[in-house]
Amino acid sequence: MSYPNQLAWHETLDLHELVAFQANGLNKLKKSVRNVPDQALQSLYIKAINAIQNNLQELVQFYPYAPGVQSQHRDDTGFYAGDLLGLAKTSVRNYAIAITETATPRLREVLTRQINGAIQLHAQVF
Repeated sequence: MSYPNQLAWHETLDLHELVAFQANGLNKLKKSVRNVPDQALQSLYIKAINAIQNNLQELVQFYPYAPGVQSQHRDDTGFYAGDLLGLAKTSVRNYAIAITETATPRLREVLTRQINGAIQLHAQVF
């Protein structure tokens, strides 16, 4: 299967949401880091700031691939794959939330294995 040299509309929207969310979070962290009294917590803030800055640098590289004028040709394959794609995408999000709230190591292992399966399914739908 060949892929176009541009992002799909839904990818562009998700990309924008991620960049906007992380940029706002980065601003908040940078404004707050000097006021965090606990050294260990301040260190985590700095680590998060660096990670988010790296995330943003990687994500903005995809901006040139955002769609402009939509082609007149419409392929309905995406429509038929929508239910499966939506299930896989929502599964990834739900697993990610569950993993961040799980303290039990065995459950975390199972959820991690299952989120990887959901990510693979999502990739196969494309």
